[in-house]
Amino acid sequence: MDFEALHSASFTSLDTTVSDWTKMLEKLTDLKTDAKDGLRGKANKANWAGYNATVSRDFIGKTAEEFNDAYTQAESIRNIIRDTQGELKTQQRLLKEAIERGRGNHMSVKPAGSGFTVTPNPDPKPANGQKDVDALRDELQGILDKATEMDSTAATSLKALVDLTDYGFSGQKYADRDSAANAIKEAENLARIAKKNPEDLTVKEFDTLNAGLRKYSGDELFTERFAEQLGAQGTLKFWAGINDPFGEIFSERGEQLGDLQKNLSLTLANATQADTPEMHRWKYEMTDLGSQPVHKNTNVPGFQVMSNLMRWGNYDDQFLRNYGSKLMEVEKASSENGAYEARRWMRGAGDPILNHTGTDLGSDPLVGFLKGLSNSPDAATDFFNEPFLTKDDDHDFTEKDGKKEVKAELSNFDYLFEERDWPQDRDEDGEDSISGRNNLAMALEAATTGHPAGELPTVDTPPHNDDQAQLMNKLVSSIGEDPGRLLDHSYMSDSIGQITSEYLPDINRSLSVDDTSGESGEEYESGNIDKLFPIAGADANLNSEHVTPLLVALGQDPEGSAAVETGQAAYLGNLMDYHLNPDLPDGSRYPQTPQDTIEEISRRSGEIGGTLAIGRQEAILGPAGTEAKDFEDSIAQQKNAWSGAIGTGIGVGVSFIATPVGGAIAGGAASTVSGLVLEHVFQQAENNVLQDASADSAGLWSASKRVNLEMGQEAAFSAAKAHDLPYQNQVADWVRSGRDDGYSDASDNASRMADHLTTEVPPA
Repeated sequence: MDFEALHSASFTSLDTTVSDWTKMLEKLTDLKTDAKDGLRGKANKANWAGYNATVSRDFIGKTAEEFNDAYTQAESIRNIIRDTQGELKTQQRLLKEAIERGRGNHMSVKPAGSGFTVTPNPDPKPANGQKDVDALRDELQGILDKATEMDSTAATSLKALVDLTDYGFSGQKYADRDSAANAIKEAENLARIAKKNPEDLTVKEFDTLNAGLRKYSGDELFTERFAEQLGAQGTLKFWAGINDPFGEIFSERGEQLGDLQKNLSLTLANATQADTPEMHRWKYEMTDLGSQPVHKNTNVPGFQVMSNLMRWGNYDDQFLRNYGSKLMEVEKASSENGAYEARRWMRGAGDPILNHTGTDLGSDPLVGFLKGLSNSPDAATDFFNEPFLTKDDDHDFTEKDGKKEVKAELSNFDYLFEERDWPQDRDEDGEDSISGRNNLAMALEAATTGHPAGELPTVDTPPHNDDQAQLMNKLVSSIGEDPGRLLDHSYMSDSIGQITSEYLPDINRSLSVDDTSGESGEEYESGNIDKLFPIAGADANLNSEHVTPLLVALGQDPEGSAAVETGQAAYLGNLMDYHLNPDLPDGSRYPQTPQDTIEEISRRSGEIGGTLAIGRQEAILGPAGTEAKDFEDSIAQQKNAWSGAIGTGIGVGVSFIATPVGGAIAGGAASTVSGLVLEHVFQQAENNVLQDASADSAGLWSASKRVNLEMGQEAAFSAAKAHDLPYQNQVADWVRSGRDDGYSDASDNASRMADHLTTEVPPA
């Protein structure tokens, strides 16, 4: 900064700028509130259907969120400018005070070009002569240097912050200039460490890098600058090199490599969200390098390395799409169109150990990539629906076309869920790794539900769109045709169970249409099935012939069974409230008496409960030897997942009810009814755990019928009471009648499925 520029600076314009940004924040506060309570709130309560239920509603939600980001970015900009304003005023004051002290000690300071000169008076001279002149010169230069740094880092920070997004706004918040400048400076310092030859990396540098990434992995300025400075090639060389089992870091800090893996993964994921030209180049190069060896002295390809850095964080969707397409091209070539295990992913004896989660060694890049997809629902949906093999490809996969076997087309879902030879791998205990298919199930959970795996849907989760519903149809059909695809890998059941719980309207619809007997029924033909089980988004059009074996298979796993049972409890509460609401318009009302309506809803709930119970019997009485207590405990544990959602309606899924009266989760009685039903289910499960539930076949069946009856009666009575209906004392008998028919249906369906599952069928 020029001497004269700081000395004579007028901060009026800067003062005005800070004031303008502060006023902007006040306006954005109002807009943010309007967007949240008005735009987004009304969108969540509106009667969306078809295209509007998915695309338009989702767009409005994202648009409303932009107002939050706009406020945050405006606040960060104001804070950086305000902080710089105050700091520069301080440096100007210090500059003038130093000049005055010099004048008092017989020295004068004058501008000279962009700098200045300090001249001693001839008489009297400064007290200490040239020593005082040099001291004043150094003090003034230090003030100028500091002001220059403040001005420069403020400009760099502001430009970097604005450049993070081409469209929309950054959600990164900075309280002052120093916090933004330090993030950029730290990123450059840590990138320099990571770019070193891994053999030369010291333990101290490793600790510095790990601590820095842990601290800043959520900082947008830091992550973008770190990834940009390290580069795609540098990222691959760093992670492959630092995991050399013969290196010093591996021996000295091997137990902390898992922590570094997570911190680096989160950092890179956040960086890919930036829209800077540098990050666009990074993403392109990373995808392009995937099929190439990391360096000339190894056969380890980039995909093996990078995929292990995708296990945490939310990566950019388009990057995941491009990366996944290129990865599957290599998989296709290496497996000879799916005929064999992909040889490219075989791990050599001296290859680095690229994964430190304890689940697998990291040689199969699809394992880490699928874990990444589990955090990115939109990219996951697109990936699974992409084609893997066409009929024009050279392969032997076939499908039935009538009575003929014809060449099949395989999507990525078809190949990965049904056909792939998953490479053998070991976990940290030396056991066969299950992480491949387990991560596949988690990615499918994200792809079909629209939210990250392991989470419950919220009020902002859009209803299912066509692509999600189509994938759900394929998943259910696949398991229905061959339940072993799930039963042989039961660890997938927690994710598949959660998926099923979020498609309960589709499940209930399918069970109302008897596909196995060829009877569609008048309700289906008249379109009344749409009114009985309304869906806000796309219908998965499930076949009951496939749904029943899916439920039986899920019933054999405690976690899968619990997910469906608790989901059905919440859905039952919503559905009863919906149909017993006197304000429901006639055009949306199911055209039957309240008794018929409650009996039909209870029948479908009973059929689901009975089918799960049949699976539970198989698990307890069959070779698996699962204990009844495990199932009750899993239901009780679901309460933790639903914590904070019970009584609010959040967590039951916006696809459950399409209603013109504000939505079942928009408030009013539905939230209360669902909460009461869930609380009852959880309390019963906790009691059963304490009392050690019976493992007797007849006892299991009876216990399931009792719980289902209580659940339905609680839902019907609470809804009737909430709406002050005159038949509150009659609903219990109506639920019982429907429940009995539903359990009879479940028993009949299991008998017809003897060719799929060997199951002891209980008495109806």
